[in-house]
Amino acid sequence: MRSIFIKIIKCLLYTSIAIVGLIIFVYICLNFFTSPSNDRDWSIDQSVLPYAEVSATSNNLIHIKNIRNYSYKSTSDYTPAYYDKTFDISKLKKVYYIVEPFTGFKGSAHTFLSFEFESNDFLTVSVEIRKEKGESFSALKGLFNQYEIMYVLADERDAIKLRSNFRKDDVYVYPVKTTKEKASALFLDIIERVNTLHTTPEFYNTAYNTCTTNIMKHANTITPSKIPFSYKVLLPAYSDELAFDLGMIDTNAKNLDEARSIYKINEKALIYADDVDFSNKIRE
Repeated sequence: MRSIFIKIIKCLLYTSIAIVGLIIFVYICLNFFTSPSNDRDWSIDQSVLPYAEVSATSNNLIHIKNIRNYSYKSTSDYTPAYYDKTFDISKLKKVYYIVEPFTGFKGSAHTFLSFEFESNDFLTVSVEIRKEKGESFSALKGLFNQYEIMYVLADERDAIKLRSNFRKDDVYVYPVKTTKEKASALFLDIIERVNTLHTTPEFYNTAYNTCTTNIMKHANTITPSKIPFSYKVLLPAYSDELAFDLGMIDTNAKNLDEARSIYKINEKALIYADDVDFSNKIRE
């Protein structure tokens, strides 16, 4: 009996090693023999890449092209629209960290940023997989070079309302505790990456090139080691807990539950869905 048991254990061990070896082989092949591209049959809502130009007259003026501002009837029924706008980074007031937890897999979420300017303008920055027509997200596929990555620059009436009013996900809009200088540096670092991806595509990767890992990289570029690596980055539904514990949320809330109660915007997003002052109303 003992010899049979040992043979079974060895068989299972060898099978496991073979499976792991196969996975590694496939991963290496995909990395070496597939290349990212900006030329595919993209889903309509992700077909247009944004980019930016620095003004020739002032380094503070950033001309952003292709800001998305779709009007939605549902998640699949929408009217495409884009606009261009010039932002003066000397007028940058605040940065917001936005968390959209998903139902289903515990810990999964989408995170993105929004920048508020003195001119009462808001610009969201959302790092996403760039879907081809008919594609949907799979965390497993995301490990094997199956999606490109893109930065969606969007109006809040698009990026936030899509999630709160049409996907019906909870949305938390947290003000970030930072200085004006660091906020401006963060914005410029993001714009540089937006322009890089406009000409040089990259693959998304579930482990190290996601919405939250990119936000972490941008933050740590401005303030080295500001955000330590944590499972809460890989499971971004917990990332607001990490931000709260690090003192990165600009709040008087005594704990995270209180902060979540304060900064959840779903009810206001429904009430003020068609208000021209949507962004300010959801923050009141």
